[in-house]
Amino acid sequence: MSDTPNAPHSRLNPFHAALVENRLLSKAGSAKEVRHISFDLDGSALNYRVGQSLGVYPTNDEAEVSALLKAAGFSGLEKVTLPKAAVPATLREALTKDLFLGGSSRKILEVMAVAAANPGEKARLQELLAPEAAPNLEKFLAGRFFVDLFEEFPSARISPQQLVDCMKKLQPRLYSIASSPKIAGSRVELTVGIVRYTTNGRQRGGTCSTFLADRLPVNGRAPVFVGESPFKLTDDDDAPIIMVGPGTGIAPFRAFLQERVARKAKGKIWLFFGDQHSQTDFLYEEEFRAALDNGSLTRLDLAWSRDQEKKIYVQDLMRQNAAELWAWMLSGGYFYVCGEAKRMARDVDAALLEIVQTQGKMDAAQAAEHVSMLKKAGRYMRDVY
Repeated sequence: MSDTPNAPHSRLNPFHAALVENRLLSKAGSAKEVRHISFDLDGSALNYRVGQSLGVYPTNDEAEVSALLKAAGFSGLEKVTLPKAAVPATLREALTKDLFLGGSSRKILEVMAVAAANPGEKARLQELLAPEAAPNLEKFLAGRFFVDLFEEFPSARISPQQLVDCMKKLQPRLYSIASSPKIAGSRVELTVGIVRYTTNGRQRGGTCSTFLADRLPVNGRAPVFVGESPFKLTDDDDAPIIMVGPGTGIAPFRAFLQERVARKAKGKIWLFFGDQHSQTDFLYEEEFRAALDNGSLTRLDLAWSRDQEKKIYVQDLMRQNAAELWAWMLSGGYFYVCGEAKRMARDVDAALLEIVQTQGKMDAAQAAEHVSMLKKAGRYMRDVY
């Protein structure tokens, strides 16, 4: 990663953008922490369109780096060599900027098993590495970062280079862009869910989300780049669009709405949004209510899963409005989904298939073929993670 003067900015040559806004979106009492994050791309020559993502390179928490150095018995001043690096770096520098502190693997345990001086620790490591222990090893590693391993096996003193060679590269995080450049100008805005959790008795956080929430000050700079994506808003401003984006999946649809307003598009817009509680988790509530009032947003359907005894999700609202949703699609509508892939996007896909089958009076095979046709035509697009 570098910031090369006079070269186009990209993933390999990111632009160091200034953070200009860090605002809490979720309200007091929410089980989630969601923030509105804005960077200024002024001077970068970077351009983006709605539907794309912004890649952010984070740095690790200095306290976590210090804890790992202490547990492993290093000062941090030791010189180490990173893959493809032109010059050596100090171990502290590498752990802060270049390496993922989680992601412990069989490889590090194999190195530690050789180095362990304590017979009990060596036996435990060998037990974990035994072929028959594979399922237990996976579970053991899942809740442990590198610091945990050194605290559990303190006699396993390995070299700084051995540690670095066992670690994964710290990767950028891609966030769906939540603004239209036609409205935001040189700013690029994100909707970021801050990840905080506990494993192995330690408070931990998502590396990039906590970097943005806690460690990068306003006016501080971070390396960023615009990510490519096939997810895009139709150029047909007369076509109706249906957007399904619960939680932080709302991000690109805020951008889509801004874009359509800026383009004075005449096509109808229908948004399905949901989360746990209406009082605490309605992201950008004022903006969407205002858009509904002034007619730039045609329909707004809200699913709050924890506001009543029976959970209600966006796919439930789709089924409740099946006839109208089908009518929008028959009139040339585009269907967009953004958010969590394993459950939400799967369930929304199943609901859409069901609506096509029942409202279109098709059998299962015909409905599946129709949905496939929508995808091929770019009328059913997903941005899921």
